[in-house]
Amino acid sequence: MYLRWAEQKDFKTEMLDYQEGDEAGIKSATFTLSGSYAYGLLASEVGVHRLVRISPFDAAKRRHTSFASVFVFPEIDEDVKVEINDKDLRIDTYRSSGSGGQHVNVTDSAVRITHLPTGTVVQCQNERSQHRNRDMAMKVLRSRLYDRMLREKQEKIEALQDGKKEIAWGNQIRSYVFQPYHMVKDHRTKKEVGDVDRVMNGDLDPFVKAYLLSRGAPPARPA
Repeated sequence: MYLRWAEQKDFKTEMLDYQEGDEAGIKSATFTLSGSYAYGLLASEVGVHRLVRISPFDAAKRRHTSFASVFVFPEIDEDVKVEINDKDLRIDTYRSSGSGGQHVNVTDSAVRITHLPTGTVVQCQNERSQHRNRDMAMKVLRSRLYDRMLREKQEKIEALQDGKKEIAWGNQIRSYVFQPYHMVKDHRTKKEVGDVDRVMNGDLDPFVKAYLLSRGAPPARPA
């Protein structure tokens, strides 16, 4: 859904990590998205998303509910200082589990970095070069640690205002319903759309615009 939305906006995307589910679907995916107002637009998508459908993997054709948790981090400019000590990092290398040619699958080119003080884990297996994967993983780690720092500051402010709301599993921001009716509903803005397939194919602008307006900001113009 997000990759198709980005394509419609002529945004550049690069898949950094893709983990297939144990039985089907996607366990996790990490990608970069570049373009004017990219972060400001996608910030509206942070949270838990709920999908209700007849599962294609259920022979009994029963209705299933599943969840996806979405996180969006800004890319950090090189002049923004995020202190990362080498002694705080555990770096593991392993063989890529995804497609990418023979070279990827027979060498330990994939990199996983764990920031021990915070428990933050990032990994990259998209590139054939272990050095390149490490550089990309460090870039993602810097972004996540910076975002964590900003969130901690914001949480202190919200705690004083007693207005903090935690993003928790099941506390979805949006529902995509294919059964027993067709509807996508954003639970924050109350925006509803009946054409679920169109939304799943990347038509997210109505929800992005509604969210930005609800925050009291003019909608950011795409590139």
